[in-house]
Amino acid sequence: MSVASSSATFMARALHTGGNQDNETFHKFFECWIVEQSQHLEELVSATKDCDQEQLDGRNGRIVTQSELDERILRPKITQVIEHYEQYYRAKSRWAWNNVLSMFNPSWRSSLEDAFLWIGGWRPSMAFHLFYSKSGLQLEAKLAEIIRGLSTGDLGDLTPTQLGQVNELQKVTIREEKEISEKLAKQQETVADSTMVELSHAVTEAMRESGDDIATAADDGRVEASLATKEEGLAEVLRRADDLRLKTLKEVVSVLTPAQGVHFLIAAAELHLRIHEWGRKKDATRHQNHRGVGGGSQ
Repeated sequence: MSVASSSATFMARALHTGGNQDNETFHKFFECWIVEQSQHLEELVSATKDCDQEQLDGRNGRIVTQSELDERILRPKITQVIEHYEQYYRAKSRWAWNNVLSMFNPSWRSSLEDAFLWIGGWRPSMAFHLFYSKSGLQLEAKLAEIIRGLSTGDLGDLTPTQLGQVNELQKVTIREEKEISEKLAKQQETVADSTMVELSHAVTEAMRESGDDIATAADDGRVEASLATKEEGLAEVLRRADDLRLKTLKEVVSVLTPAQGVHFLIAAAELHLRIHEWGRKKDATRHQNHRGVGGGSQ
């Protein structure tokens, strides 16, 4: 069985069971999702090439409209990719309610990725930095065509209306992002509220009196009950952050033409996949060097 087919089988089973942690892990789900994202990336690139070829054929005599290409080739691909993101966040939400702490310290992410995480994922406002970066690169690459009044159909060929819509969307997203960040800060502060301070003191005293470094079962129960409310709060913050991530992705794509939307999704997938790959390589090199130093000292 190929990697792609085995990944699809695993994901279908994991989604069907609702993310049962007894026999499946989100780490495995994420790795399978990454495989599928790589497939979707190649399909998006292929779709742009197919459209370019059909337009070329049209100039040679076979008439084909951009609207036809949008409906037949591009929109179905965009829908498929967006649904793939939705699938990811649905699965993540299910696992988070069982083990939200793992989402804030994900084992499936590299150290490089960890350094740039915002509440268990990518910062929504980063979508706009990606958008403007790719737009600038494509504008520069086809500047001569644009000066001649030719339409390039990519992110270098944006209208004033589109730029205005993206700018307004960015303002709204940054505001919502700030609200969620403040919500997280308040949730983090609860780890030092009066309940936690009193509980930490009581458990420490009980351990001191008993001369045992291990808390009693009763104390463990109180700790678990107190921490459970903290974890529920974190799960709600994570849900809001993931909702904003998905909403931002969809709204940026909705502002664009299908051809531009495909280019944006290609850039997003390329950045995500390469950062993940580079991070894993750096971690592997670091671990290998560490083992080499340890082996040499024995």
